[in-house]
Amino acid sequence: MSSFQDKLRYIFRGGPPVSGIPDRVRAEIRSREASSERLISWVQLGLVLFFSTLYAIAPRAEGSAGFNFVPIALGAYFLFTVLRLVLSYRFELPQWYLLISIGVDMALLVGLIFSFHIQYDQHPSFYLKTPTLMYVFIFIGLRALRFDPRFVLTTGLVAMVGWLGLVFYAAFADMDGMRVTRNYVEYLTANSILIGAELDKTMVILAVTIILSVALYRGRSLLFEATRDHAAAMDLRRFFTPEVAASITNADSELQAGEGSLRDAAILFLDIRSFTSTSAKLPPETVLTILAEYQNLAVEVINQEGGRVDKFLGDGILATFGAVHPSKSYAADALRAASRLVESVEAGQARFQTAGWTGKLEVGVAVAAGPVTVGVIGSKNRLEFTVIGDAVNRAAKLEDANKVQKTRALTDDVTWELAQAQGYHSIHAEMRPGSEVAGVNRCLDLVVLAQ
Repeated sequence: MSSFQDKLRYIFRGGPPVSGIPDRVRAEIRSREASSERLISWVQLGLVLFFSTLYAIAPRAEGSAGFNFVPIALGAYFLFTVLRLVLSYRFELPQWYLLISIGVDMALLVGLIFSFHIQYDQHPSFYLKTPTLMYVFIFIGLRALRFDPRFVLTTGLVAMVGWLGLVFYAAFADMDGMRVTRNYVEYLTANSILIGAELDKTMVILAVTIILSVALYRGRSLLFEATRDHAAAMDLRRFFTPEVAASITNADSELQAGEGSLRDAAILFLDIRSFTSTSAKLPPETVLTILAEYQNLAVEVINQEGGRVDKFLGDGILATFGAVHPSKSYAADALRAASRLVESVEAGQARFQTAGWTGKLEVGVAVAAGPVTVGVIGSKNRLEFTVIGDAVNRAAKLEDANKVQKTRALTDDVTWELAQAQGYHSIHAEMRPGSEVAGVNRCLDLVVLAQ
């Protein structure tokens, strides 16, 4: 019994449950459904204009001496369709209005079919042979644009009930002259009713409705999953650089730890001076506000110079140039970014003080270039996309060396010469050959980019 009730809930709900789905995903689905309703309205408007044009230019059939309901029906439907279109742009159409819209669609079609025997002064069985019935599949198909099987199912069932009503009326409208026959030739050549033929039409409507509804029930589950995956992919792009996010979401196979490639790149380390001791005296929300200001400023400069932030390390930032996206000027770009970061932080002191930083916010930045491995590390259940290599270690050590050297931006001679070969020029650099750097087992020729 419970299983049957679950199936009924599944049908009336229109597919997968919305429980467990984030609000932003449900909002995205509602937005797509609202867009679909606008599309349906435009298609309906196009159809009514098309039918009106055909009616206006088509010659009148002989024998059409009775009252003609077609112009009135098309005019009323045109007004309703325009109203529906306007409302669909003003707010999300409620389900009760959509059900009314389905009723209006079917009332138009059934009413037109019913009017034919009056217009041509024939027995009601006359309208059972009209090809206008085929338009019911247009209305059923229109509801599939919303990708909600409930409305397709409702449209098909209403159409089936409407057609059965027409058949019932034709069969019993004139009891004294019963027109029901079993002769197929008589059915085709006279105003007779072949019950089997009308049931065939009914079954076709029902079959098309059920097949399309089942397809949409299955497709709606995929829609929910695809929308959720799309939202997750968009969130992923906020945690990773666009290139890294694309490589993850567009991978032909599942990424595994140990996958990577060797590239020539430049690594930039950025860090706030005395951040731990100063932030300990500030409220947590103030610390986060200051970090947000600092990180927004730094990321903007790094991106503008062609770099990509690999990760945030508290108040530190690790950025790469040429690692994620190959570049012919990675070292030059990284040095330009280092110089600009020092200048931008200096110019942005008012922002940091407004956010709550006490005193002057100072940073240290360092750049090192060389071959690095770009790829996936971690375990099978926890992966991380990162860069590893000597250049990464050197950049970290050089950034620490800023404190000893009393500088704000450092690089080594190898990176400096490579950057110059790539078009970088600066008249403010100071050479410090043979300098000891903690953690490096040899002396380095340092280049000071900013004191």
